[in-house]
Amino acid sequence: MRIVVHGQQAFGKAVLEALLDRGEDVVGVYCAPDREGRPEDPLKVFAREKGFEVHQPDSWKKEEVWEHLRSLEPDLCVMAYVTLFVPQAALDIPKLGTIQYHPSLLPLHRGPSSINWPIIMGRKETGLTIFWPDEGLDEGPILLQKKVEIEPDDTLGTVYFNKLFPLGVEAMCEAVDLVREGKAPRIEQDHSKATYESWCRKKDVGIDWSKPVQEVHNLIRGADPSPGAWTMHGDTQLSLFGSTIVEGSGEPGEVLAIDENGMTIAANGGAVRVSRVQVPKEKKIAAKEYADAVGLTPGTKLGQGAA
Repeated sequence: MRIVVHGQQAFGKAVLEALLDRGEDVVGVYCAPDREGRPEDPLKVFAREKGFEVHQPDSWKKEEVWEHLRSLEPDLCVMAYVTLFVPQAALDIPKLGTIQYHPSLLPLHRGPSSINWPIIMGRKETGLTIFWPDEGLDEGPILLQKKVEIEPDDTLGTVYFNKLFPLGVEAMCEAVDLVREGKAPRIEQDHSKATYESWCRKKDVGIDWSKPVQEVHNLIRGADPSPGAWTMHGDTQLSLFGSTIVEGSGEPGEVLAIDENGMTIAANGGAVRVSRVQVPKEKKIAAKEYADAVGLTPGTKLGQGAA
């Protein structure tokens, strides 16, 4: 089966590597366009090392891009982390179609930040979907799904890198086998149950310390490591990472303790301890290191308008 891999970043690289390790007949590799000032995409670097000519169209709406894909005579296109819109005309070029990875249990959490939001919303479970994309946003029929638990202190980083990334590579390979065997289902999504969330950006993750402590904890871990939930320390925007819920009480936003384990901050009904912090344009550092450097002491109030 002649396979085209279309993807980017570490996940795209891992899927290509897994397919090659299995002896699959990969006949072409497409990657996202280069971005000025950014390192070369890991998928691009790896594919070139393996002798592939890497194609990086800036748009999939062009006839010449479709013609190039046709020239590869693909049986299947595997989309492993694709952010460019791909029209139906291109999706239908491979003889057996195109399959795509999405890191949520569709139809829940359609959209580009589908790992952040389930954690922020306090869900106990998420997962991944391999589906047959169409021109809708994550709306195509489902091929297979895998579920994972969101544990109490899981973060965006742990859910993705420890769970959805490795399981997603395995699921992509499983899906390829099902397509090859003619056993790949096309299960229509229940669009009445669909949810959509846009990008999880910095403006979405400002901390309101008057909210219940569980909501504060969920926000911090759902934005860890990116985009980084934040509060204000005076005039400084301070992003917080490595949150756990701990015992403690005080005014919302009050710093209750600072030690080698981190900084404990009161919220509604309890407290969170954060192990690392970051100020804009600087690296993440231990919370105690920051506190010592700027003279932050217990009793300090964090948050918008805090004295």
